[in-house]
Amino acid sequence: MSKTIAIANQKGGVGKTTTSINLGASLAVLEKKTLIIDADPQANATSGLGLDPRQVENSIYECVINNIDPHEAITKTNVEGLDILPSHIDLVGAEIEMLNFENRERIFKNVINIFKNDYDYILIDCSPSLGLLTLNALTAADSVMIPVQCEYFALEGLGKLLNTIKMIQNGLNPELQIEGFLLTMYDPRLKLSNLVAEEVQKHFQSLVFDTIIQRNIRLTEAPSHGEPVIVYDAKSRGAINYLNLAEELVRNNEKIEEPV
Repeated sequence: MSKTIAIANQKGGVGKTTTSINLGASLAVLEKKTLIIDADPQANATSGLGLDPRQVENSIYECVINNIDPHEAITKTNVEGLDILPSHIDLVGAEIEMLNFENRERIFKNVINIFKNDYDYILIDCSPSLGLLTLNALTAADSVMIPVQCEYFALEGLGKLLNTIKMIQNGLNPELQIEGFLLTMYDPRLKLSNLVAEEVQKHFQSLVFDTIIQRNIRLTEAPSHGEPVIVYDAKSRGAINYLNLAEELVRNNEKIEEPV
């Protein structure tokens, strides 16, 4: 089985990149061959895994715009079993360049099909917008994981994202599923965190992951060292949370695969 999961929410600062990096590393630790596609021009997943985006020669941009073989761009990380298809600042202009392409919403899908069977899991770190790059990611994905921060305005904008997902399900990608809503930045000491968590669970019920990602200083420090938290501090709460999430994700998907 190979599964492509877009990690998306047009709201910035909700934990998309943190989730991409740390879920990817945790899946690799569970011996699932994993690729992260950095589809965000900010290239934070690229730098967060120890690469300098300014020195990346071949990136997702070259695959999409210049049609290079993605195998030339995919790079190994310091975590065994975890690769990355890096991003570059040039990706900023990709949306405009892609406007003139035929089947412009399916460009990512065509790129991913080249290597899809090389991996157990492919995670796409989406940009904080609902532009053409994110549409491409959702069209290429089997499912979408939606991080929701346990803070004020958490549910704001989610309706727009869900409408976009529905639009894609109705046309570009009828197979697209919601993998789940992931509660992030949770602080059990704060009344607001608990209220938001309850609200999300009430709205989306079984679609909410049991695992909740708690606020953790190690989690915020790790990217500046170019490492996932499981490498930076394997005993930290952040590392344990993401390992639990990886186990829950694998368990859920193995359950779906079981013959009835």
